[in-house]
Amino acid sequence: MTFDWSVVWDNRWRLISGAEMTIVLTATTMAVALPGGLLLALLRLSPFRVVRSFTTGIVEFFRATPLILQIYWIFYVLPAAFDIRLSEFATALLGLSLNVSSFNSETFRAGIQSIRPGQWNAALALGMSKPQVLHKIILPQAMLRVLPALASTWVSLFKDTSLVSIIAVADLSYVALKIRSETYRVLEVLTAMAALYCLMGYPQAKLVDWLHRRLKVAE
Repeated sequence: MTFDWSVVWDNRWRLISGAEMTIVLTATTMAVALPGGLLLALLRLSPFRVVRSFTTGIVEFFRATPLILQIYWIFYVLPAAFDIRLSEFATALLGLSLNVSSFNSETFRAGIQSIRPGQWNAALALGMSKPQVLHKIILPQAMLRVLPALASTWVSLFKDTSLVSIIAVADLSYVALKIRSETYRVLEVLTAMAALYCLMGYPQAKLVDWLHRRLKVAE
């Protein structure tokens, strides 16, 4: 077997462009999914049963179905059934944001519920309203506790963005697979693709490990 690594060098800017798209999509999705997840978590903690049940249904649907199916559904069903047409990037962003928001909501909810009820009661006894208690006392502590889990979700999201290649979003996976089909250099192109994912993903994974150690909560 002969190797021709020049195909990687000749297409380096295309691969770098794809890597940039992966980073942009990851960052944009998380920027949407953080407030989205917090909102869903607060709705799931609502005193109104109808609100809790409706929100729970949404969250469980996106957590229980494959992400690739959700992307396909948005890309094909929305135009066909509702005449809603989105660009490939918007479709990917919507699908990823809904999925990650659902997982983030459970992270936020667990963080909020981990705060001891005595803190709620003490703050209310001092005359604070429930929104004030939530904003000034509960959420700051909860955010600190869930930060390592959110960082882990970020790393998973970074890898899951490769699924958007199925709808022709020009991320790293799509670009690499396109180069492979053009050059028929499977080993070289896929090895370069794996190397780029590793170079970008490994520091993120180590950062998550550091956050777990640094922000570990001891009751």
